[in-house]
Amino acid sequence: MANLVPVTVARGDGIGPEIMDATMRILEAAGARIAPEFVDIGEKVYLSGNNNGVTDAAWASIRSTKIFLKAPITTPQGGGYKSVNVTMRKTFGLFSNVRPVRTFKPFVHSKHDAIDMVIVRENEEDLYAGIEYRQTRDTCHSVKFMSRTGSEMIIRYAFEYARANGRKKVTCLIKDNIMKISDGLFHKVFKLIASEYPDIQAESLIVDIGMARIADTPERFDVVVTLNLYGDIVSDIASQIAGSVGLAGSSNIGDEYAMFEAVHGSAPDIAGKGIANPSGLLNAAILMLHHIGQSDVAATIQNAWLRALEDGHHTADICAPNKKALTTAQFADAVIACLGKLPQAMAPAKAGDFKAMKMPKVSETTKSVRTKRLIGVDIFLDKAGANPNELGALIEKTSVPGLTFKVMSSRGVKVYPDAPNARIVTDHWRCRFEGEEGKVTNAQIRDVLAKVEAQGLDWIEIQNLYTFDGERCFSQVQGM
Repeated sequence: MANLVPVTVARGDGIGPEIMDATMRILEAAGARIAPEFVDIGEKVYLSGNNNGVTDAAWASIRSTKIFLKAPITTPQGGGYKSVNVTMRKTFGLFSNVRPVRTFKPFVHSKHDAIDMVIVRENEEDLYAGIEYRQTRDTCHSVKFMSRTGSEMIIRYAFEYARANGRKKVTCLIKDNIMKISDGLFHKVFKLIASEYPDIQAESLIVDIGMARIADTPERFDVVVTLNLYGDIVSDIASQIAGSVGLAGSSNIGDEYAMFEAVHGSAPDIAGKGIANPSGLLNAAILMLHHIGQSDVAATIQNAWLRALEDGHHTADICAPNKKALTTAQFADAVIACLGKLPQAMAPAKAGDFKAMKMPKVSETTKSVRTKRLIGVDIFLDKAGANPNELGALIEKTSVPGLTFKVMSSRGVKVYPDAPNARIVTDHWRCRFEGEEGKVTNAQIRDVLAKVEAQGLDWIEIQNLYTFDGERCFSQVQGM
């Protein structure tokens, strides 16, 4: 067959090989115009001594095809192994994770009647950036990395996706009542971009109540855009209440590359038993077909899958107690037997229903900061068993002209000066020095660090304090 699209395929770990074999059989029977290139990634590669779990041949194939269909991977515990998913998303700039969720009642049980939402999850930043440190014997530090550009990319993608696919509302989930700087940035960018799409309703919810409402009344949501960690959690919640996490597929989209995978993991507890549901990976493959311009085949497979569900062909995870569950292979056979048929109760899919999206162009809309000025520094210390008043007295001696010690905190709470009821449980201390905005210099900071060392103290990190357009863009000490 001419004009086959090369696609890199990984069979994965755990239940991965079983559900990938079922998915590939369905794709072949439906006439998908693809040329699969099978590669090794995952647990076997990790245990061979490769900490990123990806062989050189796999890297080369993905860079060549730019399309990756991946079964779930098992990442070994400990040992410095890096997640293949995170590695792929960051290496290939897969900034957007798109996870459609819907109900299939009455054929798949759900407590809800009409879920039809799309989770658009930022894919490269936030806590999943994987920037972590052990700083003292007692404490660790994980960096919540956010950028204005990354925020705009995912938020604009969500609005463009909504507009292209006839969606009416975009909901932003954030926690900027607590994380006022990082989540606050995401929220500000959301509001700026929302103003450019008057045809799309925009709302913002604090993530905890937002997730509660998704669990309780998911029908009120359409497109949800959120940060990396929140998106991972909320998409699993939405998928489960819709029927099963085992039904959900996802796409990871970048400017040049794309990766498609099931939402669920490798489920080693049922691996080899032939009972896994291949639907999540099959739905990911359907998204892949839309992405590569084969929406005709995608619609054919989706309709066959819907018809198979209507006809009562279910694997164990969604099977009614009084019915016999199909094996993975039997379910694939049932879908293949339904190719060319349409669902009778659920709305059939059509080739033009779904519009695949690529990265929208980042504008100058949100890049409005004109001034950045240094105003001080936070110096972090490792000092076990310290008395805060005695330690504070030592730090008082380290001020230099133009950069003065103001306050010391532990775990974000003021412990010096004038904190008689300070509760100390750790060996990690933050010492804040401030000066006149725009007149503090790095040379002054180095002088302070030298004096800290002269006091016999172990400084482990510094964070410069800045204003942007006059706004103090650093967290305040609790208790001040």
